[in-house]
Amino acid sequence: MGRTADAIAEGVAIATAAARLTLKNQILVGTIAKGGVFDPDKYVEDARGALLAMAVESEQAADAMARLRKRARGRHSDPAGTHDYRDRDVRNLRRRAKQYTGVAERLKAMAEDPEKLGVLVEDARQAAWAEVRGNLDRRLVVEGMRPEQDPDYATMREARMQALRLVDLQALSSRQRAKRKREAAS
Repeated sequence: MGRTADAIAEGVAIATAAARLTLKNQILVGTIAKGGVFDPDKYVEDARGALLAMAVESEQAADAMARLRKRARGRHSDPAGTHDYRDRDVRNLRRRAKQYTGVAERLKAMAEDPEKLGVLVEDARQAAWAEVRGNLDRRLVVEGMRPEQDPDYATMREARMQALRLVDLQALSSRQRAKRKREAAS
């Protein structure tokens, strides 16, 4: 593989990861926030849309490289900044445009391949489930921790007992007095 092929493969990997992240978030919103049921067929179109959106971005980047290349051709002075290209940069800009175009073409091909779309949907589903599972694990560890699992239990016990006496028991006592007053008044 040459530099261009490697760059295209890397660009496709990055774009696919971004599409998977987009799709994962759509799955989380659709199933948790909106109370839906996961239907892989529904998310195939979302996967296609995410890949095509990444392809459009890559095409736009290729167009930008072509514009920069045209502007750089024939300019031989010192550049004023990082993106102020000169004639010596034309070859590199042409290669970058070719790489962006290659990424766009591969992403479009993936968007038309039912098998690749299915893999993308399944990968996104697994990522969504891993995020949910991780959040549940963290919540259960914190909320369901037993004294022997908490390394600070002994240190914090006195503070918790004091909070119980000064805050919780006082609030409970105050509510009980208010409840008795309401009952006596009625």
